[in-house]
Amino acid sequence: MFSFLLSRIISFLIVVLGVVTLVFSLIHIVPGDPIQVILGESATIADQQALRNTLGLDKPLFEQWYSYLFQVIQGDLGTSLLSKESIIDMLWQRIPATIELALAGLLIAILIAVPLGCLAAIRQNTFYDQGAMLFSLLGVSIPNFWLGPLFILLFSVTLGWLPISGRESWQSLILPALTLGTALAAILARMIRATVLEVLHEDYIRTARAKGLSEFNVIIHHALRNAALPIITILGLQLGALLAGAVITETIFAWPGIGQLTIEAIQKRDYSVIQACVLLISLTYVIVNTFTDILYAWLDPRVRYRV
Repeated sequence: MFSFLLSRIISFLIVVLGVVTLVFSLIHIVPGDPIQVILGESATIADQQALRNTLGLDKPLFEQWYSYLFQVIQGDLGTSLLSKESIIDMLWQRIPATIELALAGLLIAILIAVPLGCLAAIRQNTFYDQGAMLFSLLGVSIPNFWLGPLFILLFSVTLGWLPISGRESWQSLILPALTLGTALAAILARMIRATVLEVLHEDYIRTARAKGLSEFNVIIHHALRNAALPIITILGLQLGALLAGAVITETIFAWPGIGQLTIEAIQKRDYSVIQACVLLISLTYVIVNTFTDILYAWLDPRVRYRV
């Protein structure tokens, strides 16, 4: 297990180094001169040079990269070009909202997908199976930028049950979480159905039924447990996406998370904040995927011996 963890940690550090390098390159691959974009075409040469010196863009490229890497290691992401506020403080203000939305969306997805996928597998080729797969097809096909406004029109405008936007109470969380959770539930339900179908005809399932266990115990304690690895893969990838900030959903519902901060920074051309948001989003994916690999080895010891 130690060698497995060591290999995953080394891979994690290599990927993080690549992510930091790509994020650093962001300001250098932007079309045109970012200094002119920030200050405008009417800025004087002296003003442009002063800002270039402030951002350190007049130094050699390798020196800029090394300085940026050292700052990231220290947890210093700089300050906003517009508000002059510490970017770390800006991120900390937004991260709780994104985590809250991501966990709520994941909970809704699990509550919908697990019973739906199991029912579709148990009642294969029946009305229940066809209904579950139709839901999955619709959930995958309908984009969030259409589903979100549809929920707003139905539950907020027409019925008046829930607030339209903001983060003022727990009721404000329902619509954005439902928007995120529905799409994830559609993907997860298909995966649960497929993996449960693969194990339903195994010998240990027949043995469990022969012992007189209820169908519920057979599915939950035997089928789902042995079909967990592919499901964890989907959950890990999707949780990374949710924690990184569902940009579209947060924008639709004016949810004050990382996704909305990214859009605001893009609109204002605040490149320092954009870099920080992209870095946080990327590192979230890497951390969640690494944790998923380690969870694999814990659930199935055979995985650690394949390294």
